[in-house]
Amino acid sequence: MSPLRPNRLLQAMGYLVATVTSVLFLYPYWWMLVSAFRPTRAIMSDPLRPWPEALSFQIFSEIGRIGGVNLSTYALNSVLITSAATVLGVGVTALGAYALVRRPRAPGFSLVRYGFLVTIMYPYMLLVIPVYLVMFRLGLLGSYAGIILFLALGPLQFFLFEQFFRKIPSEVIEAALIDGASEWQILTRVVMPMAMPITATVALITFLLNWAQWFPILVISRSPDTYTLPVALLSMNSELGSNFQGIMALAVLTTLPVAALFLLAQKRVMEGMASGAVKG
Repeated sequence: MSPLRPNRLLQAMGYLVATVTSVLFLYPYWWMLVSAFRPTRAIMSDPLRPWPEALSFQIFSEIGRIGGVNLSTYALNSVLITSAATVLGVGVTALGAYALVRRPRAPGFSLVRYGFLVTIMYPYMLLVIPVYLVMFRLGLLGSYAGIILFLALGPLQFFLFEQFFRKIPSEVIEAALIDGASEWQILTRVVMPMAMPITATVALITFLLNWAQWFPILVISRSPDTYTLPVALLSMNSELGSNFQGIMALAVLTTLPVAALFLLAQKRVMEGMASGAVKG
């Protein structure tokens, strides 16, 4: 027997296992997509049907207004809040990580670093009272600014930037200092151009994470006017009761944009995570 044949057999078995695993993971999303076109009665009577009885988009017009607010408002809030929090979060974490790497012995910097790392393991549920009190003291309850500021906090993004900046050769920084460059010029003209791949990765990760957030927004908001699509999806459970079709239709609208974005950018995201976490 040729030595290549067992290798091909193992490779085929590996592809088979990967295909079956992928189908198992994708089936819940397929079921959600199919249920968006099936009446609630049909879903309850035959929940495992792999395709809808008829292709009707009427449900999407029925959920055009939730809780007295247009669905377009929720969608616009999701885009604006997520985009603003992503831009602010990437900028702040990049500046903070660069300052910590350049001045690791500055007073309080080590405490800031450990604080960010601890925050990665800290669940949002335990932040309800502190977040509410801080936003109340700042007068930001119910405002877009309060939501954006909270979502801009990115401990994971800070960690990725820090690990990348530590890999930059010190000779590059020293050469820029010899040429008379200031710290700001070093950051903007030397470091950040080199960090463009990790910056794009951090921006994508931040956008994906912030798009799915609902709990902080629910705590900070005072009216549905500042709700995003995930929060609107949560509120549908009480408003529409057992209307599973409406819930599934809104779930499709909520997850489809970020799912498409992740599929298009997954290679860059994975490479950036490896670059920031493994090589550092």
